[in-house]
Amino acid sequence: MLTSRERLLAALAHRQPDRVPLDLGGNQTGIHKFAYQKLLDLLGVKEDLIIMDLVQQLAQPSEAVLQRLRIDTRYVWAKGAAGFEGVVVQRQRDGRTWNDFTDEFGITWSMPEDHPYYFDISCSPLAGLSLEEIKAHPFPKGDDPTRFAGLRDRALQLKRDTPYAVVSGISGVVYEFCWYLRGLENLFSDMMERPPVFEAIIDRTLQFWLDWFRLFLDEVADVVDVIMIGDDLAGQNGPLFSPKIYRSIVKPRQKRLVQYIKSRTRAKIWYHSCGSVVEYLPDLLDNGIDIFNPVQISARGMDPARLKAAYGDRLAFWGGGIDSQHVLPRGTPGEIREGVRSNVQAFKPGGGYVFNNVHNIQADVPPENILAMYDAAFEFGRY
Repeated sequence: MLTSRERLLAALAHRQPDRVPLDLGGNQTGIHKFAYQKLLDLLGVKEDLIIMDLVQQLAQPSEAVLQRLRIDTRYVWAKGAAGFEGVVVQRQRDGRTWNDFTDEFGITWSMPEDHPYYFDISCSPLAGLSLEEIKAHPFPKGDDPTRFAGLRDRALQLKRDTPYAVVSGISGVVYEFCWYLRGLENLFSDMMERPPVFEAIIDRTLQFWLDWFRLFLDEVADVVDVIMIGDDLAGQNGPLFSPKIYRSIVKPRQKRLVQYIKSRTRAKIWYHSCGSVVEYLPDLLDNGIDIFNPVQISARGMDPARLKAAYGDRLAFWGGGIDSQHVLPRGTPGEIREGVRSNVQAFKPGGGYVFNNVHNIQADVPPENILAMYDAAFEFGRY
């Protein structure tokens, strides 16, 4: 029997392992704190709930849960810079109590105390600024060495002392950070009316990530098996903005980052975008990515069998395990089992597939459905 690391590396090399690798625990492959607590209750596991992603309110799955679900991956993350606190403070607005924090980029995120599901952006620091002001706006240092303190030791502990594949947390968010900073409507207006503004912002986010990866790869280029990057490029029915703008402005920056990473490591490059991304898959392959996630199978044109037939020899799919919009939260365990069976059978031939839900397991997913999903993936994922 293969180890988890051997299993995942074989699948990503488009070879058939003993079974499809299973994943849980990343920033786009995680589980909401409320769903996780219900899962703990069902399993009879007593543990403190740890939040590993503040914005999305994702729980850190414990080793006991990961082993019960037969998960083959383990994650390592860099940190924020040592001089940055990023504390959550409570404020009163409009008759409600809000939890607010401001990140290193100056973006303020807020979550209401009476509906504590996610943090959303409440203030974008570049909104309303001129091109000259944007160029002068202070950015955090991507290559602050304190971000990576202890990273190599944590990664090596997983590599040397466990059988699991070592996967990085999400990074390299080149385009999406632009609208966090500017505001989505503002940035889309910039794309059409003020392209130099958009280019100035995306050049600065790209430089941050190039600086960040230089030190990250100094530490763990020889240790991590998969590096996760990504930007959401599409919605349910297709691209969020003009493909012409993507190809002229966004794609060259993404490609520069991917090629830099690939020049320094043999780790596989995992790219995340929600939505109907079929139009962009050739572009992403040209950029140099190896893996696509989350494979939103309920979006237009994202049928598992068609994706596998068109791209399965060149692109590994990571996700796409179940319709997460309709079936996983509302279906019966039997319907979950059948959905997983169908999707796994479409994706798994010839390797090139890692099982996960489509994006994070959300707060309203019953714990019985979570168990049904992973148990079915284990059963039907055997080769």
